[in-house]
Amino acid sequence: MEEKDREKDRNEEIEEKKERRAFRRRRRVRNQIIAYVVAVLLLAGIVAAADFGIQQFMIYARAWQENREANINPDPVPEESPDVFVADDDPIVDDPTPIDDNPPPDDPPPVDPLPVPSALDIFVEDRIAELGPEEKIAALFVITPEALTGASPVVRAGDTTRERLEEYPVGGLAYFAANISSATQISEMLENTKEMSKYPIFLAVDEEGGSVARLARANLAENVGPMADIGESGDPDAAKAAGLTIGTYLGEYGFNLNFAPVADVLADDENSIIGDRSFGSDATLVGQMVAAFVSGQKEAGVFSTLKHFPGLGNTDIDTHDGMAVSEQTLDDLRAVDLLPFIAGIEAGAELVMVGHISLPAIIGDNTPASLSVQIINDLLRGELGYTGIVITDALNMGAITEYYAPDEAVIKAIEAGADMLLMPENFAEAYEGLLTALNSGQISMERIDESLRRIYRIKYAERVE
Repeated sequence: MEEKDREKDRNEEIEEKKERRAFRRRRRVRNQIIAYVVAVLLLAGIVAAADFGIQQFMIYARAWQENREANINPDPVPEESPDVFVADDDPIVDDPTPIDDNPPPDDPPPVDPLPVPSALDIFVEDRIAELGPEEKIAALFVITPEALTGASPVVRAGDTTRERLEEYPVGGLAYFAANISSATQISEMLENTKEMSKYPIFLAVDEEGGSVARLARANLAENVGPMADIGESGDPDAAKAAGLTIGTYLGEYGFNLNFAPVADVLADDENSIIGDRSFGSDATLVGQMVAAFVSGQKEAGVFSTLKHFPGLGNTDIDTHDGMAVSEQTLDDLRAVDLLPFIAGIEAGAELVMVGHISLPAIIGDNTPASLSVQIINDLLRGELGYTGIVITDALNMGAITEYYAPDEAVIKAIEAGADMLLMPENFAEAYEGLLTALNSGQISMERIDESLRRIYRIKYAERVE
């Protein structure tokens, strides 16, 4: 019996040992599983932390690079901060400055610096600022000595000239054959006039050569002959020599402005108005001659005037007597008539004289070119880029006087873009009309000053240099 009890106790002990071994085995497996899970979780945490760190580093690096390009040193973003908000992968650091819903662009478009005014520009602006309205208006006119003084003919500059220049300080005086009797007389008259004018004044003459040569035909200078003969030579050097010769003797007598050269292309053989005053019918050759003539006069120190823009060579009607109409289009002008003017402008001509020809195919009606915004402002200023002085042809011609009163003509010319007004039919009426238009606001002061700037840049250039 005892033997059986002992056997039973041993069996129970063996079973108990088996259970303990099994328990320890299960515990080891459980611990291993827990260890594996913990290891996996730790590894996952490490990977996630590394990924987060890399993302934060990349965000910070991108922000630093952007700030560096903008010359801004970024403040480092705290690793842990409740004040950091991340959106769209861009860090935004809390800032007490209110948020601008319309912030300025990071890279504003570059702004071109304003041009620095030249010494001449400053000088000109100072001179214009000194002028009153009456003086500004007077400075736009080029008239004859007779229109200024009321005497006829005028062959000397005396007290009357002085008084009238004080009252009407005109921009220029134009002299003709009746004003010229001898070398001494013309020299003294011009010198006295220059001294009497309190502002620089144009002393002008038509000295083209050939039939239009006031001094040469008075036997006071060599007549270089008609431009047609020079054109036939095909030699631009001959045209330059003519310009130099004319410019030299004009300067010696005291003139500073010549209403030449003629830049018209002779397209109509019946055109007796231009005739041999033109260098010819080949627009390219005429352009070469015109440029050379301008160069010669410039070398002599005399200002040149290209005439008669945009060209009178295609008509047989004299604008002195009445309306001259041409059916030319812009393309027609571009192909022929404009070429010599372009060449003369490139050569440095200081003035362009606009003729009275009517171009209805371009303008839309019979308005003379000299009063047309399409011809002066759009074509000459705009398309050709001319920045010098625009002067009208003589406003006492029939093409103007038959259709416009003196005051109406000068107002229209200024509105169209002209700078100087040549010889209106009645100077006093034209002057008063333009002054009234300025004072009433019909024409702005800035518009008048715009023309004065062009005029004074030419007149004062040598003084400032």
